[in-house]
Amino acid sequence: MTTTADILILGVVQGLTEFLPVSSSGHLVLAKSLLGLKTPEGALLEVVLHTGSMLSIAVYYRQRLRELVLGMLQRERVAWGMAVNILVAAIPVLLVYPLLGKRIEALFGQPWMTAALICVTGLVLLSTRFAPAGKALPRPRSALVMGLAQAVALLPGISRSGSTLAAARWQGLAPAAAAELSFLMVLPLLAGATLLHVREALDPAVQTVLPPAALAGGLVVSALVGYGALALLVRVFSGARFYLFGVYCLLVGILGLYFLQR
Repeated sequence: MTTTADILILGVVQGLTEFLPVSSSGHLVLAKSLLGLKTPEGALLEVVLHTGSMLSIAVYYRQRLRELVLGMLQRERVAWGMAVNILVAAIPVLLVYPLLGKRIEALFGQPWMTAALICVTGLVLLSTRFAPAGKALPRPRSALVMGLAQAVALLPGISRSGSTLAAARWQGLAPAAAAELSFLMVLPLLAGATLLHVREALDPAVQTVLPPAALAGGLVVSALVGYGALALLVRVFSGARFYLFGVYCLLVGILGLYFLQR
């Protein structure tokens, strides 16, 4: 049985790395491998921890979400434009996951692949050092490009926030608007993933290895830690040192490859 301590540790890892552009899925895979944490097969634990991340986003952007809902009800053009961007950004994942989801999930059992892909994330982040300063607001076309980056980030080790924000920076989008779209566009996907795994979480056989109380604790820890990480990233992304996360990813990826080969 996976212990409560194991799940809480992974909750902290998830909370810290979901929003910082360093790949939460990659860190979860490496943490489980290097620390010897045993979790059952399947994506339930990861989905629960990501649900905590979803709550972080909903709370952090609660005022913006309220404005969007009210604006849509009042048929405001700006609000509906944002809704269209979120929908367009979700399309690539909705097309890719049904076709390749099982193969992608299988990669979560290959830590060496995850470490290598974290290095790829590092190179992508370092490239933003040369991206132009942006002022443009997101449009459906730019949202689609960010959505394609999000689909690639289904791979363990490819940072979702890092790849979508890098895509935004290379398109010349304004930092605040790009960060807002990057995090709001994942909400429908996280909500869908949570609903799909509700039945699995209620399965008595699953509960024997993943106790509900422990899962709840991991979710809360992921949400609380994630809120702080999200607030930090929004500030950092508006500055000029966002690319430095790439150095961190390269170090983690290289160290992961080294220790996994021992």
